[in-house]
Amino acid sequence: QLVESGGGLVQPGGSLRLSCEHSGFTEDYYVIGWFHEAPGQGREGISCINLSDGSTDYVASVKGRFTVSRDGDKRTVYLQMNDLKPEDAGIYTCATQYWRPAGRCPLSRYDYWGRGTQVTVSS
Repeated sequence: QLVESGGGLVQPGGSLRLSCEHSGFTEDYYVIGWFHEAPGQGREGISCINLSDGSTDYVASVKGRFTVSRDGDKRTVYLQMNDLKPEDAGIYTCATQYWRPAGRCPLSRYDYWGRGTQVTVSS
C-alpha cells in the first residue's frame, strides 16, 4: 500500500515536501518512483529511489530543484520540491515495483500505485 500526502497550494518559487508512506513489502529489491500528471497531459516519471541502496534518478526538468529521500524507520519516501513553477502543478503519485539491479532505479513501468496528491502552483 502506498499513501501520498503533502500536496497543496504554493506560490511560484515556493517549496513543498511530499511524502509516500509504503507498507506491505520489505525494502529489499524495491524502488519507489514519483510521477507527475499535469492537467490535460499524461503521467510522467520524474524521480525514483532504490530502497536497497538509496540510489536516485531525476528527469531533466526537475534535476537540481527536487530531491528524493527515504526514511527507512518510518517506511516513508519524501520528494522535496523547491523553486516550484506553474508547470509543476498537477497530481503527484508514488508507485513501486520489484527491482534487483543496484545503483540505479527506473522512471517507468511501475506496478503498484498510490492515489496521488494535488499540487497547485499559483500566485
